[in-house]
Amino acid sequence: MATIKTKRIYEPFDEADGVRILVDRLWPRGIKKETARLDEWMKEVAPSAGLRKWFNHEIPHWDEFRLKYHIELKRNDAVKALVDLVKKHKTVTLLYAAHDEEHNHAVVLQEFIGEMLK
Repeated sequence: MATIKTKRIYEPFDEADGVRILVDRLWPRGIKKETARLDEWMKEVAPSAGLRKWFNHEIPHWDEFRLKYHIELKRNDAVKALVDLVKKHKTVTLLYAAHDEEHNHAVVLQEFIGEMLK
């Protein structure tokens, strides 16, 4: 089974990242496409604009955000493409731009994909 990691896109590239997939809907500020070293940009699996704006990285909204994002992911056809990609590789790193490393959509996506692979 693949190892799925999360990492801020602002952290340096590492060979141990495996396949690097940006999972943000918006391109991260200050990152050049030429130097991002991405294998994929799967913006379709990111939270909807409405959900992202509602959450606004406010910790008191975290549990409700997770539930709402799970509902979005269950209805999102792009998730299957991401799961198929994960199945083909030993290590996949989901890249995101958020400052909070514990409370962001990539963490929820990592959990969701992990459950789908069981």
